[in-house]
Amino acid sequence: MNHVRHMRLRKALLCGAFVVVLSSATTLALASRRIAAEQAAYSAPTAGRCTPTTPDRSAVLPGTHLAVSPLPGTYAASPDTQISLLGVPASDLLDIRVSGSQTGRHSGRLQAYSQGDGGSFVLSKPFRPGEQVTVRGKIHSGSKTTPFAYQFVVAHPDTALATVASAVSDTDRDPGEWQHFHTRPELKAPVVVVTAHLPGTTPGDLFAAPYSGPGPSGPMIFEESGNLVWFDPLPPSTYATNVQVQQLGGSPVLTWWQGRITPQGFGRGEEIVDNSSYQQVARVRAGNGYLADLHEFRLTPNGTALLTVFDPIMCNLSGVGGPSGGAVTDSMFQEVDLKTGLVRREWASLDHVALADSYSTATGSSTGWPFDYFHLNSIDPLSDGRTLISARNTSTLYELDTTTGQVLVRIGGKHSNVKLSAGAATAYQHDASVLPSGAISVFDNGGVPKVHEQSRALILDVNPTARTDSVVAQYEHASPPLSSASQGNVESLESGNLFVGWGAEPYFSEYSAGGQLLYDAHLHGSYQSYRAYRFAWTGAPPNPPAIAAATAHAGGPVTVYASWNGDTRTSTWQVLAGPSPQQLAVVASAPRDGFETSITTPSAEAYVAVQALDSSGAVLGTSRTIPG
Repeated sequence: MNHVRHMRLRKALLCGAFVVVLSSATTLALASRRIAAEQAAYSAPTAGRCTPTTPDRSAVLPGTHLAVSPLPGTYAASPDTQISLLGVPASDLLDIRVSGSQTGRHSGRLQAYSQGDGGSFVLSKPFRPGEQVTVRGKIHSGSKTTPFAYQFVVAHPDTALATVASAVSDTDRDPGEWQHFHTRPELKAPVVVVTAHLPGTTPGDLFAAPYSGPGPSGPMIFEESGNLVWFDPLPPSTYATNVQVQQLGGSPVLTWWQGRITPQGFGRGEEIVDNSSYQQVARVRAGNGYLADLHEFRLTPNGTALLTVFDPIMCNLSGVGGPSGGAVTDSMFQEVDLKTGLVRREWASLDHVALADSYSTATGSSTGWPFDYFHLNSIDPLSDGRTLISARNTSTLYELDTTTGQVLVRIGGKHSNVKLSAGAATAYQHDASVLPSGAISVFDNGGVPKVHEQSRALILDVNPTARTDSVVAQYEHASPPLSSASQGNVESLESGNLFVGWGAEPYFSEYSAGGQLLYDAHLHGSYQSYRAYRFAWTGAPPNPPAIAAATAHAGGPVTVYASWNGDTRTSTWQVLAGPSPQQLAVVASAPRDGFETSITTPSAEAYVAVQALDSSGAVLGTSRTIPG
């Protein structure tokens, strides 16, 4: 038994020298001496190093069920990181001690995850960039106590990102690109142009988050007809992406990212969660001192959220043709406990995928424009213990072991371990998801640099036994042909149809399972939308309907305008009118006609209001009363 323990320890020490798992006082002392020796050797690590000596290490400490982050051996840890310990109840984690090679012993508190399967040691002060951190503790199980220890290095954050002023102001653009409403003139939602609408589309509204146009950015819902349902205009220089319907606690919620988009192509912000009344029920933030990126946000049934983080750090890039004093953008994702805000796990591309695997170049990069070698843009957690992710700049889909974080399968790219059939190779793709059939849907950009003549939505069949990847179906936009430089997504609908958001090309298309184009629309002018979706949605705003009124001439009939931003239930509008606000009666009605409905009264009216009625005639809401 002792021989087995010593062999296991020797193997752990030889495999990168950063992880040791201890099972006795003797091995604890041995490991402590070895860690001290390593610490001396690491006191002056290679300047600018950002990749581990042993790539693609497991997050699970050998001989335990404990998965940790930061990853043992990483050089990319945040100075503000928690120590995440996942896989055993927090009550079984004892005597956690954390020390920095420059900052010394760190006090902190172990806080349990609400799922009951671990906890984060939250430190009272940050680490210092460049220092080596040693984590020690014990796992108690029954009558057995197993000490453990591991180490990592803290990154030097890149704080010199370049900023670029907008070359085109809102006043330089065509105001005809946005919609104009009497009742809500501030909304300025993009005009939606519908060019195809055939029978057979899937019921539901369409969801987008337009930006880069003359009007404000913001989450948006519209009908198949192009009529607006809801728009939430954001302040200047604040953007939204990825608006969709998800489930939280068994109820549908509206989620999106909002924040700042950097010139380098990633986001710094937070995730917003609204209920069906458009009332905010959560703001989900990245942990470990980071800001949430725009690319992905997934709510899970386990009371957690998955989100992306882009972290530029200092790095010696001379080995891949870049500057020795350069910087690289580390693409990461976190699983965050929604109740506590703690980071349960964190996966970083620099720990698992080599810089040389990128199709981008480090030549010409700098601390202002760091080497974006990976560019993570989607996360799909699977029920079989795997996670599928997409990286734009390696043109690769990766299947990960969810627990260890290690790469199991690479689909495409420079080191694919799946044989790709004709037409199956993706280039700079986005939004990979596993369908109920087991096939993978992906938006294949192929646009910048130019690889494909057109962007396409792909359905791929990956045979895990034969290790082959073949095309089941592909969908292209025929008129006009679209080549999307960035962004885009593919949504498999319950009807069997496929919905495609074309990203930088602001088109939205629905196809039948057989490939027939059933629906096509686009945002007029210069707008873009990172992704687009179709969902069933019932919106019930808490605020009253909006009203405006105008008369063609004094003493004439009143044209009353009615709208209710976000409401999906209104079937009919009726106008109340009378000689005073206290004396109103129904004088006219009309079916709801798009976002804003106009109704003309039979005669002149001193005061008017509107009421929204559902399909049964029940009153849903009443506006304020205004002069006619």
